[in-house]
Amino acid sequence: MAESADDPEVFWVRPEMRGVIPLDKFHVPRSLKKLLRRKPYEIRYDHDFAGVISACAEPGPDRQETWINEPIREAYTRLFEQGYCHTVEAWQEGRLVGGLYGVTLGRAFFGESMFTRSPNASKICLVHLVERLNERGFTLLDTQFTTPHLKRFGAIDVPRRRYEQLLAEALEGSAKF
Repeated sequence: MAESADDPEVFWVRPEMRGVIPLDKFHVPRSLKKLLRRKPYEIRYDHDFAGVISACAEPGPDRQETWINEPIREAYTRLFEQGYCHTVEAWQEGRLVGGLYGVTLGRAFFGESMFTRSPNASKICLVHLVERLNERGFTLLDTQFTTPHLKRFGAIDVPRRRYEQLLAEALEGSAKF
């Protein structure tokens, strides 16, 4: 992470409690299930990485600053080019209106950031992400931190020691995004 977009430094975060969404306990709220049936957005994968990371770095009502600085953009762009970083994107009438990105390693997906410009777009991307991870044999969805938003979907905090066990198990195998 970085302190701000202008910060030239990057620092690692290794919290005592780590946020994860257990893939087998993912919860989709009833109102969102209803919306999903209407398919309000076209979902694309790995289509516009630059657009997603730029949108994730934009200031919003909950956040005036971003932790996504130029070194982070460059590193994740290289990871994307090498096939390790992936996006789930919501499109509407040719516009990118929501999305998320993260890194895969073994059978783990490390969620980095998400954004929305249209109601529920990022939530719908999260649902599609979890479906894809389950279909393709992933075992760990790391959210780094839990937020009230992610807790609605089943995100939990796990102690560092337990997280490191889950991570070791996920790294033993392989899955393709």
